[in-house]
Amino acid sequence: MTTADPNGDFFIELDRCIDGLVYTYAPAGTRNGRPCWRRIDHDLWLSWSVRSGWVIGDEAGSILGRPWDVEKDEQRTLPPEGVWVSRKGPKPYVYEHRHRLQS
Repeated sequence: MTTADPNGDFFIELDRCIDGLVYTYAPAGTRNGRPCWRRIDHDLWLSWSVRSGWVIGDEAGSILGRPWDVEKDEQRTLPPEGVWVSRKGPKPYVYEHRHRLQS
């Protein structure tokens, strides 16, 4: 696990396990009192949801991804590294989530 800035001043990468495609999220301020990130190539957000914990979603509020192994009550002030799952229409995907310090 990376020792990350508690203010969210780092990038987040989601590496899709099936084919190695990597999605990168850049720091984008705060939402709901916690740091948030925006995917650099699409209008998707990784942010804290009061109802669901850390999620990836769109501007309409649809949840498209979440941590697999860490329930909301166990989540801390930053999104948990490790396995995340998502769906795009009927297709599910598994990702390895990691923090990457800015260079």
